[in-house]
Amino acid sequence: MPQDLLNDALVSLRHSDRGGKAGVSIEPTSKLIGEVLRIFREHQYITDFTFVENGKGGRYDVTLSRRINHCGVIKPRISVAFRDLERYESRYLPAQDFGLLVVSTHRGIVTQQEAREQKIGGRLLAYVY
Repeated sequence: MPQDLLNDALVSLRHSDRGGKAGVSIEPTSKLIGEVLRIFREHQYITDFTFVENGKGGRYDVTLSRRINHCGVIKPRISVAFRDLERYESRYLPAQDFGLLVVSTHRGIVTQQEAREQKIGGRLLAYVY
């Protein structure tokens, strides 16, 4: 029984990418996983993803681009003000301007750069580099 769907999805992505596979199916799904995959696609960490309805909640078929070195969730989901984002970037990312933090804000799921530009804080969800 899965406890954290986002963690299970990111582990599947990481293992498939590291194993040299061209794609992976993520099941079960949620809207949060879809938003995180959208951000990964916008920043070319994955090539594409599609939602396939299967009568049991659906699944995401993800095409990998072989650019993921590491990705994971941030537990517990830390609340952070936009002024403190840089401190968490240095904690979770290996170098400045290398990788992404995924932040849940009242304006939706965004990256740390977008949150800083909009001067909003939120909860840290995941990281990728």
